[in-house]
Amino acid sequence: MLLDLVAAMAVYVAVTIVLVTSTASLDEAAQTALSIATFVLVLVGGPIAVETLSHGRSLGKLACGLRVVRDDGGPIRFRHALVRGLIGVIEILMTFGIVACIASFVSARGRRLGDVFAGTLVVRERIPVTRTGFVPPPPPWLAGRFSGLDLSAVPDGLWLAVRQYLTRMQQLDPQVGWSMAERLASDLAERTGAPVPQGVPPAAYLAAVVQERQAREARRAFGDDAGRAATSAAVPVTHGRAVSPEARGGTPAGHGPPVGAPGVASGPSVEERRTESPAGSAGPAGPAGERPGTGFVPPA
Repeated sequence: MLLDLVAAMAVYVAVTIVLVTSTASLDEAAQTALSIATFVLVLVGGPIAVETLSHGRSLGKLACGLRVVRDDGGPIRFRHALVRGLIGVIEILMTFGIVACIASFVSARGRRLGDVFAGTLVVRERIPVTRTGFVPPPPPWLAGRFSGLDLSAVPDGLWLAVRQYLTRMQQLDPQVGWSMAERLASDLAERTGAPVPQGVPPAAYLAAVVQERQAREARRAFGDDAGRAATSAAVPVTHGRAVSPEARGGTPAGHGPPVGAPGVASGPSVEERRTESPAGSAGPAGPAGERPGTGFVPPA
């Protein structure tokens, strides 16, 4: 904040000097009106414009590695910057930052009053590089199965909770992770209006619905080709070519788990029964007795 105030005051002094020299012929009332307008535009409108155009990064935040984001982690817009700037006049400029400091110390998330009313949060953008988690892909036999779900009623907070669970489920206790997945899957099914299919693990269901949302966003942003690519990203590749659920002996996407899925009994395929090893006994297809890929196994 000190860096931002120093930059704003430097601009304010420079603009004031230019106005004084160029409006010396005006009367006192006009000069007073220009002074007030300059103060409001530079010290209030300037930070609002900078945060809006830079998506939450002012000069001081850029130097300290900070950024203003929404509560759900998305970029702020003009209305968020406007509320922060207007309330900042009271809690920062008029009280020399005392109110803002007290509010930040009292808040559990370090938010001042402008952040509370605007629904924003200041986060650290520049942190030490660490190994971050990733959202695992869903099982191939679930790809495209939830294309008919209505995801418009799912709030951003629930999406954020699902993504955080999927990226960290390997670090959780198995029983705790399973109960969390069941709770999130139940909340997601309640919002979409469709129950979780029987036989589908809750973690696999969450991953498949998240992939469906990503595919829809890709179609809106880049067209149908990007959406199809995002949907088919979880299809496994065997010997250099993609294998569809039908080719693996399973049912088409959207019609239940294929043969070989968890909880479904399966035997050797026609190709495996017809292929024999060099010794003459029946064996799996592929070089040197290599087993063909069986697809993704959803985590417990």
